[in-house]
This record gives sequence, C-alpha cells and structure tokens, in this order.
Amino acid sequence: MARLSNLDYMRKKKAKKSFLRLGIGAAVVVLVGSLFFLLKSFMPPCANSISCIKDLSGKYEPQKEGVFLGQKVAVPAYVADVMPKSVLGESIGSNKRIEVNLSTQTLYAYQNNKLVYTFPVSTGKWYPTPTGEFHIWVKLRYTLMTGGNQAWGTYYYLPNVPFVMFYYNDQIIKYRGFSLHGTYWHHNFGHPMSHGCINMRTEDAQTLFYWTNPVTTGNLTYATKDDPGTLIVIYGTTPAE
Repeated sequence: MARLSNLDYMRKKKAKKSFLRLGIGAAVVVLVGSLFFLLKSFMPPCANSISCIKDLSGKYEPQKEGVFLGQKVAVPAYVADVMPKSVLGESIGSNKRIEVNLSTQTLYAYQNNKLVYTFPVSTGKWYPTPTGEFHIWVKLRYTLMTGGNQAWGTYYYLPNVPFVMFYYNDQIIKYRGFSLHGTYWHHNFGHPMSHGCINMRTEDAQTLFYWTNPVTTGNLTYATKDDPGTLIVIYGTTPAE
C-alpha cells in the first residue's frame, strides 16, 4: 500500500476536522432548538397568546378593522382623550383597591374602604382569569391584543384596545399580560367573554384609568416606588356559560 505524502495526510486530517466541526455545529443547533421548544412548552401562557406584551408605547395605530372570534369588527376612530375634571382619588395613595368577583362578573372600587364604583365586567371564558392579589404595574392609553386559535374559531386581532391597566404578582408575572381594559368588540358585560383579561365598558375603564394609581401622566404610565400601582383583588369562580 502506498504511503500518503505529508501533504495528502494533512489534507485528509483537515477534512476530518472540518467534518467533525460541521457535525458538532449541527448537533448544537438541534440541541438549542430542542431546548427552546422544551422551555417554551413549560412557559405559562399569556393572556393574549400571540402578542403577549410587545408594544408599550400606548399610541393609537390608524387601523379600521379588527377580528374577534373569527368575525371582523370595526375599530373605533381615535378620540382625543380629555382627563375627567373630577375623578375620585386622583392623588397618590394606598387607600384605594379594586375587587373583582368572578362569580357575579362585577368589579367594585373602594377608597378608604368606601365603595365608590360598581361596574359589570366580562372575565375569562376561553382561558381563566387568575385569582389572587395583584398590583397595576403599567397603564397604556392604547395597545394591540391578539391571540386565540383560528382552527378553534377563537382567534382575535384587536388594535387600539383602550385604557389598559396591566397587573401582576409573584405568580402571574408581567409578560403574561393580564389586564383591565376597555372593550369595543362586544357588549355582553356581566358574562364571561375574555381570554383571561377583565373586559370593561370603555367608559368604565376610562374612569378607572384615571382613578387608579399610578397617577396617569400620558399614553404610558409606569408604577414607581413613590407611586405604586393600585391593589386588585380577584376572587370567586367564573360561571360556566
């Protein structure tokens, strides 16, 4: 058998190393991809399963049409927002709280333990609204919400959802996107109609938007140490409908 020249030997060795590198690289790509999908499968779902929380600008987007449960819905035109002149509890303070009774689909707002507002709401029908104690962490004048499943007929794409108050706690972290917000795509308040959020009549959501802390300063308002978000207590059991 003829012996390989030094040049042929080096070429063959280099080829083996290149092949090994390619094999290792491919294995790493497969492993990383597998880990990503494995981790994703263990991540708790967002209230808005497609959008989660991607836009925190609070700005209005000029779109005329949305989708709810596979049906087209008209998106309201932008209306210049004027802060109500007299809203109870405009100042910073920890003497306010919101309670949401899932069993009766009702929201109650208290200041100094006095009931100041009562509003009908629509909570989770296609995904449960979590119970517990939460705090508002950011308020948005408008945002996009999208999720559901087209094959199941639950898909929705809703631009410019108004007066959004995102809340969280140690178990329901911020990125999951649970919130109180105004609603233009249905009027069936008092009955479960959401994918986990708390739907409100737009005028009621506007009232809370300015009543709650942090004190509203524009399209986007974050809670701070000096102006913490209002407490939200959610309890009861959503009726089966």
